[in-house]
Amino acid sequence: MTARHARLVSSLGAIVLAVACTNSYEIQIETPIRPKLDVGAFQRVLVAGFLAGGTEDVDGNLETTRLLRSQLRTKSELRVIDSDVLPLMDVASEKEKNGNESGQSAAAPPAPAAIKEQKDLEPYEHVFANVDYWKKIGEEYQQPLIVTGTVMFTPLQRNQLVQREQEVYDSFGRRRVIPVRSYQERKGFSLDGRFIFIDGRNGATLHSETFAEQVLYSANQSTPALSSYFELMDRLIPSFLSTLSSQKIKGTRVLLQ
Repeated sequence: MTARHARLVSSLGAIVLAVACTNSYEIQIETPIRPKLDVGAFQRVLVAGFLAGGTEDVDGNLETTRLLRSQLRTKSELRVIDSDVLPLMDVASEKEKNGNESGQSAAAPPAPAAIKEQKDLEPYEHVFANVDYWKKIGEEYQQPLIVTGTVMFTPLQRNQLVQREQEVYDSFGRRRVIPVRSYQERKGFSLDGRFIFIDGRNGATLHSETFAEQVLYSANQSTPALSSYFELMDRLIPSFLSTLSSQKIKGTRVLLQ
């Protein structure tokens, strides 16, 4: 054996020995994420209410307000204000009516009789730009951070390409599993809208973010609308909370010893 080969064998032996003596183990880590919005100037938060539409099986205004208040009570340092949910649809309609009567907003489109699609909310969304209204609400509740926005929860139906495995046998009786794709009817719901954050001290909008989620089930599966609503909101809550307060993402790392 040459000296070169001897060194190579010795090196390989050292590597094998090192690997054999190495232990690996997982440790839990938490990564902090800074909030998107600086709320240091506020001590209170008012989830005021939402412009809502879609299926009549779920009151998007009431349910969203209740859920966000509940989440903020346990996962935010801001004090959550308990109050009646604002009927923003009525507020927006009244403002538009008064504006038309005074000739200030004659060009505003007529409000739809039913809110079934996202575009049906557009005639009402001017309420979010009404600085005087939100400043008045802020004065009533000691100038909190105000959370409002739009919520559209609508039924969904479409044909979706799905893949399943199918057993086949050849002429010799040998079994194989092959993927088979086909279109199947799927039913579910979509949840779309915006979270809007307003400064209760002056009525100005501080931040807004849109969201869009959907869930589909097999056509023969019966899922209550309210259950689907909460399933979709569960996906949105982490993003909503990260706007107001720092969050921690938990994970694992593998260490060698």
